[in-house]
Amino acid sequence: MFELGIEALPILISAAFVAGFVDAIAGGGGLITVPALMLVGVPPVQALATNKIQGLFGTGTAALSYARAGHVDLKSQKWLALLAFFAAAGGAMLVSVLPTQWIELTLPVLLIGIAAFFAFRKSAASIERNARLTPLTFSLTAVPLVAAYDGLLGPGAGSFYMIAFVALAGHGILKATAHTKLLNFSSNLGGLAGFILVAQPLWAVGLMMGVAQMLGARLGAKMAMAKGAKLIQPLLVVTSMTLAAKLLWDMM
Repeated sequence: MFELGIEALPILISAAFVAGFVDAIAGGGGLITVPALMLVGVPPVQALATNKIQGLFGTGTAALSYARAGHVDLKSQKWLALLAFFAAAGGAMLVSVLPTQWIELTLPVLLIGIAAFFAFRKSAASIERNARLTPLTFSLTAVPLVAAYDGLLGPGAGSFYMIAFVALAGHGILKATAHTKLLNFSSNLGGLAGFILVAQPLWAVGLMMGVAQMLGARLGAKMAMAKGAKLIQPLLVVTSMTLAAKLLWDMM
């Protein structure tokens, strides 16, 4: 059984704080925490499972921060959140049997597309538009697809939720960010439930990282609400491009 040395904790706690800050604004916190866990020697599947524990704290804190500020009604999202939970649990349980190479190959392309979408959207990203999908169609397609990916792999799921809300549901970027967090929390929880059956999360490490995630997420959400699209949009572009570059580098 893998055991983590105490000298690795400062690295992981620092990574969790930064990830919580970034994820509360633009998503993609897993870009920081999953590589950090693997850097200190945690096996890949165990790293994904542990990442779900600490991610719960960040996404939960961000969701509550946006709700308290009036940017989202969490009760209205309860059925979407439940759907995200079960879709993510199913994705996590497939991690040991489903080939993920094809997902890894297409992810950089999708992330570059997200970066381009927001880079050229300019200030219009803060304006709500007509939805391209009905609420029911959006709920039965975009939400479970992103949630299943979040359970299976994870990094970048927050960015995928966000672009779905902007491009398909017609939300402005701040509203999309606020609505993303509860679903991201639910798919983290569902992913963790699935991983418990196929992996062994490092609970103590995940909980310690979770405290740092909470602090980073609270600061990130506060800044996002203060700055709006002026902060969220460029950070989302940078996060998506960085994640795409990392995935391409890993393939080389």
